[in-house]
Order: sequence, then structure tokens, then C-alpha cells
Amino acid sequence: MIFDSHSHTVFSADSEMRAEDAMQKARERGTGIVFTEHLDLDYPGDLDFTFDPQAYWRTYEPLRGETVRLGVEIGMWEQTRERSAAFVREVPFDLVIGAIHLLDGEDIYYPDFYAGKQKNEVYHRYYEQMAANLRRHDFVDVLAHIDYIARYAPYANPEIAYGDFREDIDAVLQAVLETDTVLELNTRRLDSRRALKELVPVYQRYRELGGRYVTLGSDAHTAEAVACHFAAARELTEELGLKIVTFCNRQMESC
Repeated sequence: MIFDSHSHTVFSADSEMRAEDAMQKARERGTGIVFTEHLDLDYPGDLDFTFDPQAYWRTYEPLRGETVRLGVEIGMWEQTRERSAAFVREVPFDLVIGAIHLLDGEDIYYPDFYAGKQKNEVYHRYYEQMAANLRRHDFVDVLAHIDYIARYAPYANPEIAYGDFREDIDAVLQAVLETDTVLELNTRRLDSRRALKELVPVYQRYRELGGRYVTLGSDAHTAEAVACHFAAARELTEELGLKIVTFCNRQMESC
């Protein structure tokens, strides 16, 4: 069974999705699902991107089984690394995702972050911190949404453009391989032809460098988004010769 290995329910500060609704939508779409709630310690804004792992486990462990797994999405930041590692040890998560949501302590979701900054400067820093923090966070199983910044950057062309950032992206891919991390194929933007065009060379390069495995993740915050654009993702992975996997008890398993 294919799993949507990246989703957020009410335990994430920015989601109101109920677990039952997410599970129902996954069943309708013929997939399993992994809940991966947000943990961004020392988040600079008003939202509290933390949750109680014990309460999470008590609430969702009865749902856990062949089609439902429980995980966490760690916001990777050097200053929070030790506390994030301790959090992961609190309960027996199935999957730990690592992500970059902040650059130098600022949230890249907000347009104000980009004011007065050139795209090449910001994207270089984004990839640089992604590669460095992936090496520091040796407890991460999967690197999430390599193209996350392209969702929100207010540039005329926000795409990640492998041709423009070849060295930076290669450094991230090398870090993925050297740390035995799996690269996520985030499906949120696969309905965009421009996004797909720019993502293909990244995953081609991953395959050329020796990458073999990907998880699929919708990053759903609503039930309707669960397993979104999975047909396009499966077609892409087949074309590139990549295998779709997920995790159970922190062990990779084939889908």
C-alpha cells in the first residue's frame, strides 16, 4: 500500500484536520497515512509549534496499525537540535521528518522575510542550512519538501530551478545520501506544470547520485488534501526508477 507519509492534524498548531477525517479520505483514495505533527522549537511567531508527545500517543496509538502510522516533523535548527532529539525519544514514533521552515530564526512563510533580499542570496542560504542541519540531525529519517521555499517566496519566479542552484542542491542531495536519509517527494505542488518541470531535474540528479528511495507526502492540513496528486507522483517515480517507501517503527518499508 502507498502511504501519504506527511500530514498534520489538530496536534499541529496550523491544522484543524481531525484524524478520523484524514483516515476516511486516505481510505477513499486507497492509501495509508502517517500523521507527522509539527515541532518547531523556539518558533519566533505567535503560534506554538509544539505538542505533548505523550498526549499525542495516548490519543492516536489506538488508531495505529496497518494503514495508520504516527510521526513528527522536526523543524531543523542548530540551536534546538538537542531538545528536538530528546522529544523524539519521548514516544516510539514510526517516522521522523526533518524540514527547514526558518532561516536564521525567521519564518520563510511570510513575505516580510524576503524584503530587500535577492532570490539567489536567500535560496543559497536555504540550501546551505538544509544540508548543514540534515548532517546535524542524525535522528531524522526523511528530508521533507526540498522545494518548500518555492511555495511562499514572493519573487516573479519562485521555483527552485536546479540549473540555477546546481551546486547548492547537489550539496543537499549529497547530505541526504551520506546520512542515509530518504528524500520526500512532496506532492502539494504537482498540479503545477512549472513546479513539476523544475522538480524533475532534482529527482533525476538524486537518482544519478545513487538515491533510490522516496516517500510521498501531501503535507495535508485538510482532509481534501490527503494523498493529493499521488497519480502524478507515482508516474514520476516510475519514470525515474525510484522506489516509494514509508516507515514503521523507524524502519523503512516498501510500499
